[in-house]
Amino acid sequence: MLSLSFNLLLVAFFAFLTATIFFAFSLSKQRKAQTHTQTKASKWGIAFSIIGLALSLGYFFARWSVSGHAPVSNMFEYMTALAIAIALAFCIIYFIYPNRADVVGLFTMPTVMLLIVYASTFSTAVAPLVPSLQMPLMLKLHIITTAIGQGLLAIGFAAGLAYLLRTLDLKQKSWKPRIIELMMYGLLCVVAHALVAHGFSAANYEATFSYIDENEQEAMMVYEVPPLIGPNEGELQTEGAMEPLFSVPGNIEASDLNTLIWAFGVGIVLYWLIRLLLRKRIGLAIQPLLKVSKPATLDEFSYRAIAIGFPVFALGGLIFAMIWAQIAWSRFWGWDPKEVWALITFLFYAAYLHLRLNKGWHGEKSAWLCVIGFAIIMFNLVFVNLVIAGLHSYAS
Repeated sequence: MLSLSFNLLLVAFFAFLTATIFFAFSLSKQRKAQTHTQTKASKWGIAFSIIGLALSLGYFFARWSVSGHAPVSNMFEYMTALAIAIALAFCIIYFIYPNRADVVGLFTMPTVMLLIVYASTFSTAVAPLVPSLQMPLMLKLHIITTAIGQGLLAIGFAAGLAYLLRTLDLKQKSWKPRIIELMMYGLLCVVAHALVAHGFSAANYEATFSYIDENEQEAMMVYEVPPLIGPNEGELQTEGAMEPLFSVPGNIEASDLNTLIWAFGVGIVLYWLIRLLLRKRIGLAIQPLLKVSKPATLDEFSYRAIAIGFPVFALGGLIFAMIWAQIAWSRFWGWDPKEVWALITFLFYAAYLHLRLNKGWHGEKSAWLCVIGFAIIMFNLVFVNLVIAGLHSYAS
């Protein structure tokens, strides 16, 4: 059953890839015909999106049957659950705006694929729940509701990014085109992370350190990529392995931070290789496909997705989370890094809705906020989960 779940997820990935290609064909055809009419390619795009969603749900419930609990208890499971939530949110929105959703699909489906690829870099083993997670009802309420909320917020990001690519003059030399390219680089870093993790895993690379953890206790840490940085007071135990250039404090998860640094470095290489092949900025290469889309529609897309996703996220990420924390750790709030960044995410999107509804921040200002908000979500999911030691460190 476990192998079946992996196979379903793999086939779902290729279904999402096919959907992306069809949405790109649809936008290209609409641009040439100067029309917003739904094309056959668009219908094929949503068909493959639904197929991918159905297959990924098959993975989810097959893994659930094996583990005996909702598969959202570690980074692999949560990232795939988030990808499924984004795909579900898009499929619903597509049928609300069937003639205008192609451009959002062009950005949403690659986001789903990137999350699946990124999830694959973590351990896929089915492991028993840690004590704080052994509350099946709260696990479902807190984590699944949070994933659905973040999935809807991700749709807001996709529409916001599409708005910026559609409306900005990316040929000018200013900070705006540079920020767009920085986002393209960030997306490539996800691909680079997968290449680094799977590449060194295929080579069976390992380097073991003894070190002093955040509790001033001696512990062991295994690196699966060559160590550019070492753990706190670390001593290399593997003969012939690369010596780190420097070490980090005990409250930093050095191995995960080391992998992220590799991803950033390889991401730079990938970015410039693509720039050399395209002979232009990546944003400029994508922009022509978006000429047929209406900026006002993209702006409405992003707002509606966030207006729905914000209360869902607040319910799962804060209210249910605090109830769970009270049961698991005997306090509603403890200033754990994960809790702090969940609060920051909530306050940011609350500010977004306030500025949009009361201060008239529509269009470009709103789109930038959508992009920044999703960057905060990904920072919380990746950097806070992996690098900063805390009560949620089990997630890695």
